[in-house]
Amino acid sequence: MTDDEKFMKAAQKQAKKAYAIDEVPIGCVIVREGKIIARGYNRRNTDKNPLAHAELTAIRKAAGKTGDWRLEDCTMYVTLEPCQMCAGAIVQSRMKHVVIATMNPKAGCAGSILNLLQMPQFNHQVEITRGVLENECSLMLSQFFRELRERKKEKTAEP
Repeated sequence: MTDDEKFMKAAQKQAKKAYAIDEVPIGCVIVREGKIIARGYNRRNTDKNPLAHAELTAIRKAAGKTGDWRLEDCTMYVTLEPCQMCAGAIVQSRMKHVVIATMNPKAGCAGSILNLLQMPQFNHQVEITRGVLENECSLMLSQFFRELRERKKEKTAEP
C-alpha cells in the first residue's frame, strides 16, 4: 500500500463517520511530515451549518495544530473533489498538495467544473493527484445516495 492509499484510507474512515450520522460521506485528512495532523468529515446537516465541510474542518484544525494559517508543507487527502468554497480555502491556506479520490462533475472545483486550485491568476497553485482509491470512495457515495432515494420513496409511499 502506498502512502497516498494509506492516507486516503484515513480520509475514507472520516467519510464513514459522516455516513454513520446520515451525512453525505465526505472525509478528509491533512498530513505534514508523514503524519496526520488534522481530520474532518461532512457535518452540514448535523451542525445546520453550510460551512461544516470536511475540508474546512480539517484546515481549521491543522492551522490550530501548526499555529499558522499557512499550510505550505501539508498535503490534504479528500474523498470527493472540493467545491468552490473548499477549493478557495485550500488556496488561501497555501496547501502544497491535494489528493482526491473521486471527482465531482456537479460541483467540483479541482478540475471538473473549474480548477480553482491551479489558476495561474492566483498567487498560489496547488499540486493535485486524482483517482486514489477512486472506486472505493465512489461506491460509498453511490450507496449513500441510493439509500437516500429509497428512503424518500418510502416516505412518499406512506399513507
